[in-house]
Amino acid sequence: MSPDMVIKLAEQSIYTILMIAGPMLLLALGVGLLVSIFQATTQIQEQTLAFIPKIVAVLLSLVIFGPWMLTLMLDFTNQLFRNLHRFIG
Repeated sequence: MSPDMVIKLAEQSIYTILMIAGPMLLLALGVGLLVSIFQATTQIQEQTLAFIPKIVAVLLSLVIFGPWMLTLMLDFTNQLFRNLHRFIG
């Protein structure tokens, strides 16, 4: 396996990870920002108020984007298995 193949495989892996985790992270970030603005305006400093909405947002994004994320993971895994002979030899 050449160094170019290793770099290409690492690049594809990182891209796949970012694509899978991206929607959940962006929704958690957006909800956290909204809750922080709400807490700042109302001066409520309750920790669970910031924590629970983010968990709910991540779970909802998992339900909404789950099939798409699973398809990405399966495509990447199938590509790895199809090219396994090139990685070993």
